[in-house]
Amino acid sequence: MNYVDVFYQSDDGLRLYARDYPGPSKDAPVIICLPGLTRNSKDFIALAEALQHHYRVICPDQRGRGRSQRDADASHYRPDRYVQDMCRLQEILHIPTWIIIGTSLGGLMAMLMMSGNGQRIAGVVLNDIGPVVDPQGLARIASYVGKTAPVRNWDEASRQAAITNGLAFPDYDLKAWQAMARELYIQEGTTPVLDYDPAIAAGVVAGTASLNLWPLLEAMPTLPILAILAIRGEKSDILSAETLHEMTQRLPHLTAVTIPGRGHAPTLSEPAARAAILKFLSNLN
Repeated sequence: MNYVDVFYQSDDGLRLYARDYPGPSKDAPVIICLPGLTRNSKDFIALAEALQHHYRVICPDQRGRGRSQRDADASHYRPDRYVQDMCRLQEILHIPTWIIIGTSLGGLMAMLMMSGNGQRIAGVVLNDIGPVVDPQGLARIASYVGKTAPVRNWDEASRQAAITNGLAFPDYDLKAWQAMARELYIQEGTTPVLDYDPAIAAGVVAGTASLNLWPLLEAMPTLPILAILAIRGEKSDILSAETLHEMTQRLPHLTAVTIPGRGHAPTLSEPAARAAILKFLSNLN
């Protein structure tokens, strides 16, 4: 195992978890990887292992996901609460500044973190998310989050992963779907179960429908953070091509990359995504 398990307590008493890939030295730049709505730290295994030769990489499970405790109050499953948890983690680990890589919900969190604590962020990668969310993709997510039928075995889990994510990964074969199922599910007894609290759905979906973070993003040039990399899946139904283009026009410090053949959201293992991230990071140093 090339990471350390970190358990810490949120300011409202939940036991939360993060993977901490130490990096080459105690002075290595720090990257935090924030996953999407139903996802967890396992999404970033390949990326963290590739980056930890030069960076310390921290991959948290948000409350209600993975190894982090579920919240008895479902109203706490919302982006601003997750941001508070990440600020708490940053304080506990004594990290003065970090680079954020945020997928979907994680990218929304990154934008909020830039607004509230921008001086402690050295750069941001937004993976398939922007200041507005395409309602078509939001409706798709709302149709399955917290509503997916239970599965009886890993074969059924793999098929369910393919049904839910087939539009985003049209080139995936059975082996790839089996691997994704292992990221989405954990085994309880003899049965795979989704690795998140079904109650996470309501707050984010409701709060994202009218989301408009343009004012926040356009304030970024006045902050120390001038570097943003925006990644979009070519087939994304969350970040439209029009929104990405507008981001490049309105934010001169933003670099945009489109990943061919991907929907929402790229895994960041795609060669084009990986190359863009490595170039972006090298320009921050």
